Amino acid sequence: MTRTPASLGGQPKAARADVGDLLRHWRQQRHLSQLDLATQADISTRHLSYMETGRALPSRAMVLRLAERLAVPLRERNALLVAAGYAPLYRQRSLDDPALAAARQALEAVLKGHEPYPALLVDRYWNLVSCNRAVPLFLQSLGLTLDGPVNVLRLSLDPQGLAPHIVNLGVWRHHLLERLQRQIEASGDPELVALAESLHALPAPEAPVTDGPLAPEASVVVPFEVQSPWGRLSFISTITVFGTPVDITLSELALETFFPADEATATVLREVMAASPG
Repeated sequence: MTRTPASLGGQPKAARADVGDLLRHWRQQRHLSQLDLATQADISTRHLSYMETGRALPSRAMVLRLAERLAVPLRERNALLVAAGYAPLYRQRSLDDPALAAARQALEAVLKGHEPYPALLVDRYWNLVSCNRAVPLFLQSLGLTLDGPVNVLRLSLDPQGLAPHIVNLGVWRHHLLERLQRQIEASGDPELVALAESLHALPAPEAPVTDGPLAPEASVVVPFEVQSPWGRLSFISTITVFGTPVDITLSELALETFFPADEATATVLREVMAASPG
């Protein structure tokens, strides 16, 4: 068991209360009663109550057990450990770190292998980390570039970005903001809250999101429909994350891949990629 120096010889009451407050926060964030969480963690309700009120200090193993049952993100698990007086467990490395070489190669292979269809990699705040060659080609056709830092949610909804080209902007905007809200509920991250507020402040379509006929694929997924120089393109998207990350950077990456929702879109993308040098 590894503890920080402050924890040696007994943890001060204030620090015990801090970890208790955090445990209570995450339990309430997950809409669980003390009985629900205690049952899932195979502990008594009294013991959980004592930990939340600071009357008992959880062991390192107990902090990790509760964090696992509460699906606490790795970054916040470190915060729980530190609040309880233990050293953080999960490291955060740059993607250029040699330790992440295998993961980086896997991501690059997926991005490249998805061509001629667009695929992109984003961090926890939806900032673009990497993409395949289809993404800039697609954006260039609409008069857009990837110069400088790019937030893909803002790029999608900003009137200076993709928004004027999105045929079903009301539906797509509703979908993106709902997805962001679920992420906020899962993580409680204030920076994501600020991002959501800034996106809500962008001009929105006047028509309700349910107005107008929906494409056939909308009965099972929300399509991404764009008016391009080659006509209307329709996509469906998937999100992929690492299944068993123990590094904060990897745990916060998401790979979004776009597939053609019809043969016309597939044909256009194949022809554009084939005609592009490089």
